Amino acid sequence: MTQPFRINPRYTSRYWEGLELCLRDDRIEFRLPQVCHALSSAIWPGGFSKADGLVNWKVPLDYRCDDPVADLKRRCEEWGFQPTSTVGFLTAAKLTHASVTEIHGDCFRLLCCTTAGTRNAARAGMKRETYSAYMPGTINTILLLDARMTESAMVNAIITATEAKTAALQQLNIRETANGESATGTTTDAIAIAVSQSACWGKSEHAYAGVATTIGCAIGEAVYDTVLEAASTQHEV
Repeated sequence: MTQPFRINPRYTSRYWEGLELCLRDDRIEFRLPQVCHALSSAIWPGGFSKADGLVNWKVPLDYRCDDPVADLKRRCEEWGFQPTSTVGFLTAAKLTHASVTEIHGDCFRLLCCTTAGTRNAARAGMKRETYSAYMPGTINTILLLDARMTESAMVNAIITATEAKTAALQQLNIRETANGESATGTTTDAIAIAVSQSACWGKSEHAYAGVATTIGCAIGEAVYDTVLEAASTQHEV
């Protein structure tokens, strides 16, 4: 586990050849070595898609746009990404404090990157007034896997990752300001998982990704550690 962008703007995966992360002035770019099968709750495109790149774009605290999706797609083109094969996030968190970890395990190679701001911390399951304008603060988690996974396993991975994120917030005793209750996330969290589905793994396809599986345990560990590090250092210079 580390925060590589505090030292160097470029990070190259130790386990997945061709996978690179690069910190720019206002974004982290993820260049995948091949087109991957993706699932995300990101602002663009959301759901299942094909992706060879991802962008975590840092916007100003006062960012306001009538059509943020169109704005993001336009900027992706300016940055050299094809919008049709790019997953895009918005954040106001410190990109330099992104936490990155890698795990090489049972028929998979995993890289996880998390950026975190928790001023908008909230507890799911409680009654509240909902509104469109929230205080800035979000946790964006990106899981990149060189592996073969079923779509149901990818959904399962999102569940495992969310549980791990919540566990990290509980460990840090992060609470919702309005009621003082332990936070389960923020009101604007987003996540993506991109899987190579590479034929090099043969018939070794992961059908599940809960914590009873090797890949699920790795996902949980990676998300827990990166959320813990990114959230605990968010106020550092």
